[in-house]
Amino acid sequence: MSVKKELTCVKCPNGCNIVVELDENGKILVNADGKLAIIKEIPCKPGDEWAKQEIENPTRTIASSIPVEDGNWLMVSVRTNRPIPLGKIFEVMQEIREKTLKAPVAINDVIIANPAGCDTDIIATRDVAKAL
Repeated sequence: MSVKKELTCVKCPNGCNIVVELDENGKILVNADGKLAIIKEIPCKPGDEWAKQEIENPTRTIASSIPVEDGNWLMVSVRTNRPIPLGKIFEVMQEIREKTLKAPVAINDVIIANPAGCDTDIIATRDVAKAL
């Protein structure tokens, strides 16, 4: 027995609706030609690849902020420099919440390397100078 899963593609601003057919174990069904068993046609190759990745290994990027002591700003904005597995978001966010920095902080500084064992870094997205 197969299951239909509806997705909204985020590869471009079009936001195409995609319906993929999954087997009883949640695996994507594949046609004889090796293409995904798609019920509603995907108009582009990136959308097809995104749908497969979203079912098999969903990932996300994170943006947040971290307090800065003695800075000209109270917080520095940060983000992951690569997507992380969806299931690791809470662990990564916990590491971000536990962090406090001292000014100065420079844009692209690595704030946390490999949070929660993920192949990414948390980097600063702005400069925070030392307060005068």
